Amino acid sequence: MDSQIILSEETISNNIYYIRNQKVMLDRDLAKLYGIETKRLKEQVKRNRNRFPEDFMFELSKEEFENWRSQFATSNSEKIGLRYAPMAFTEHGILMLSSVLNSDKAIQTNIQIMRIFVKVRQMLLDTTEIKLDIAQIQKKLENQGKNIELVFSYLDELADKKDEEKPRTKIGYKNDF
Repeated sequence: MDSQIILSEETISNNIYYIRNQKVMLDRDLAKLYGIETKRLKEQVKRNRNRFPEDFMFELSKEEFENWRSQFATSNSEKIGLRYAPMAFTEHGILMLSSVLNSDKAIQTNIQIMRIFVKVRQMLLDTTEIKLDIAQIQKKLENQGKNIELVFSYLDELADKKDEEKPRTKIGYKNDF
């Protein structure tokens, strides 16, 4: 390897989409990152179709494609370079791409993409842990609120009992002055 290709995290992260409840990257974005034409990437995938089951790669449906395209501020598909529904690659599909695109740049790019996917997954786990911690704190606060209410109700009962008691006789010396 001559030199490592360094892509910014932002460059990669901006190309990760959430489609069919999965984090995916589209063929055209991957091709750009690998420095090849989208057409060549698709050719390699089609030649090695058995390496890309549905949970590794899928083509966007017409509806998904239209929804995705509508996110861009243009109606001309030529401007965004898409005439056909793109292929969407899951994390495993991207990993498999490194075996069919056997170049140093593809390997280095895949390593960087995998690191970003790991970071995204860790952020999601951290967020989930924070949400669980917040839920536990809320539950404790609710219980404490109920306990405080119970203490005040006991205090009210004691105060009411004290009011109902007959006056006590005083103990001690009486001064008749």
